[in-house]
Amino acid sequence: MIDRGHGLFVTLEGADGGGKTTQLRRLATRLRAAGADVLETVEPGGTPIGRKIREILLDKSNAEMDRHTELLLYFAARAQNVHEWILPHLARGGVVLCDRFTDSTLAYQGGGRGFGEETVLALHRIACGTLQPDVTVYLDIDAETGLNRARTGRGNLDRMDAQSLEFHRSVRAAYLRLAEAEPERIVTIDASPGANEVELAVWAAVAPRWERTLVR
Repeated sequence: MIDRGHGLFVTLEGADGGGKTTQLRRLATRLRAAGADVLETVEPGGTPIGRKIREILLDKSNAEMDRHTELLLYFAARAQNVHEWILPHLARGGVVLCDRFTDSTLAYQGGGRGFGEETVLALHRIACGTLQPDVTVYLDIDAETGLNRARTGRGNLDRMDAQSLEFHRSVRAAYLRLAEAEPERIVTIDASPGANEVELAVWAAVAPRWERTLVR
């Protein structure tokens, strides 16, 4: 595995409708203005191979997909992203901003699908080795509001969004447990205010970490 070097690995987490994509782009703009070499990526997706896997995972016509298949496909896309894009960029000292990472799998498949943390983390070690985010921004929003925002923004829901409300409530509960267990890494931000207010909170969480990389 490539040495991750001294780059900064930032992940954004939370339910769809919480504004992750918007905040990732705004954060990237701020970091580039500060002189950072920023790679933006997303999971599942990112790489060309990962985007093909994403299409399979999110296609609502794949309603018969088994939960084990789903779990393994997420890690297949993640392994490609880690080895093709994320680790090489970190090794060069760059900043990686990733829209979702293994915390999403812990919440959606570990919590929502009932696999639990042990199975998910075992697959993480196979796919990603010891790689962990330096800081994770969790944009917290209740399940109903998040789904309504996602539906309004896209006009329809993908296969994961279309799961039951109870599923999405289980996902949020899993996220909150993760945030409580790792407060030094996971910064919880209320995603219900306007995008500008959330942007300032995200920057306040990430900027000190970015500044510390400059003095290594």
